[in-house]
Amino acid sequence: MRFRPCIDIHGGRVKQIVGGSLRDGGFASENFVSSQDGGYYGELYRSFGLEGGHIILLDPAGTPEYEADCEQAELALKAYPGGLQIGGGVTAGNAGRFLDMGASKVIVTSYVFKDGIVNEENLKKLSAAVGRERLVLDLSCRYREHDRSYIIVTDRWQKYTATALSESSLEYFSQFCSELLVHAVDVEGKASGIEAGVAKLLGEFGFPSTYAGGISSFEDLNRLNELGRGRVDFTVGSALDIFGGDLPFEKVARYPEDRQ
Repeated sequence: MRFRPCIDIHGGRVKQIVGGSLRDGGFASENFVSSQDGGYYGELYRSFGLEGGHIILLDPAGTPEYEADCEQAELALKAYPGGLQIGGGVTAGNAGRFLDMGASKVIVTSYVFKDGIVNEENLKKLSAAVGRERLVLDLSCRYREHDRSYIIVTDRWQKYTATALSESSLEYFSQFCSELLVHAVDVEGKASGIEAGVAKLLGEFGFPSTYAGGISSFEDLNRLNELGRGRVDFTVGSALDIFGGDLPFEKVARYPEDRQ
């Protein structure tokens, strides 16, 4: 169990938002807008030796806002080359741009789905373009009551796919990537506690995975460690003091070491 820090970028600013609030056109309900740039956070994470954190570009690709997001991401990657992953608008065609910037891996969701269905051609194309070892699949999900399942969502978490998060889907996607990133979107940015069902599923599957969503206390971390069988890494956003919350960043960064 490792701490994977995050840098979420929206409108060319480092922010923490309520995960389910993103809309086309740039709207998002904001928890925190930083006065620091991406380079500040990249250097902070480098100084603590926190490898494998993720940068998420939250604006739609092809917009001026997305390019502003990329500029902030590049500052972070220059501050911590090889120490951070990046996702948001990544395709087989542009993945090399982000790896050349210094990202250790690229993170992908929407590109591997089309009209809610897995696009196996794109998935294979992307895995071949960057190599399985440099690909992370973001299988972020929302609970849908009539399915009684966590359903994978795409396009800034707005659109439901036809794929549930399950042992069989995890088995399928793990063929193409080296790790998974899973945001529990319904609790993302709310500091309201973890989605136990998601944590348990990832722990049982045992593939390298990072859980995000709802962590607001060390009790939440203890529960994630238990449900995830010590196998699931974690990220914390809005609850951290560096993003306006109450949890001390330094204590969270030391949490895995302190447990040993």
